[in-house]
Amino acid sequence: QVQLVESGGGLVQPGGSLKLSCAASGTISRYDVVAWYRRGPGKQREVVASIVKSGRTNYAESVEGRFTISKDNAKNMVYLQMNNLTPEDTAVYYCNRVVFGYDYWGQGTQVTVSS
Repeated sequence: QVQLVESGGGLVQPGGSLKLSCAASGTISRYDVVAWYRRGPGKQREVVASIVKSGRTNYAESVEGRFTISKDNAKNMVYLQMNNLTPEDTAVYYCNRVVFGYDYWGQGTQVTVSS
């Protein structure tokens, strides 16, 4: 069984920054595909950023250059550094991990960008 727990969400002003963290426990591998998704108000869930098996990172066009995904395999942590936030980034952010072909999700953390 794999568990994912996100933290780091909150209220931030436009132009501000937040860093989300995702702690994983259970049987995981350093080669798992890990990703951050989000679901904004009235919107469908979308992938924000991911790290594939090779270590390459991918970003949604809307966050390219502002968000950075990273991971610390020794600590079983995945991070999402979010800079220059805009109100359009307001959403519940979910950590995702694909372990041996199975999708695991965290409970989500709310990010609200507002003045």
